Amino acid sequence: MLLPDEAEALGLLALMLFQDSRRLARTGPGGELVLLAEQDRAAWDGAKIAEGARVLDRALRLRRAGPYQLQAAIAALHSEAPTAGATDWRQITALYGELSRVQPSPVVELNRAVAVAMAEGPEAGLARLDALDGLDRYHLLHATRADLLRRLGRTEEAAASYRQALELATNPVERAFLERRLDEVAQGELDRLRG
Repeated sequence: MLLPDEAEALGLLALMLFQDSRRLARTGPGGELVLLAEQDRAAWDGAKIAEGARVLDRALRLRRAGPYQLQAAIAALHSEAPTAGATDWRQITALYGELSRVQPSPVVELNRAVAVAMAEGPEAGLARLDALDGLDRYHLLHATRADLLRRLGRTEEAAASYRQALELATNPVERAFLERRLDEVAQGELDRLRG
């Protein structure tokens, strides 16, 4: 390795290994988006996950933690959890808190809100989202809000947020996913009104 004692270079390498380990599971047979919680973990590349863990451990032993190492540590918690339900969301929330301190940004706070929602429930995540500034034109803010509202059973509000996300999204795979979710909440609202 060119920079064997550069903690952030090692952190970036670990992050890339963790992210690449899930590459084949991110889309379904028809090219559709598969969310992390729904991915077939058997399709993840265990060798890349193990290598990412070794590289991250090496980086952390240098005791110069930076943004890439924190992101890699978050990715490690996702990658090493045997099931989606076994993910340590409280630790991920804490790591996003540290990342926000080291490299503050609205997108880090958005990710932190998702982690809070997973650790403490959708209401807590929604409260964090509502406090965010600067992401009104970012489709993932609206998609996240829509998902949390959907999980809370607030389907009319969820549909409005999915529509807003669709207005801003440009990636065809993401747009198709958002359209499917919008159809699901619209059908749920119809069923509720009929019931």
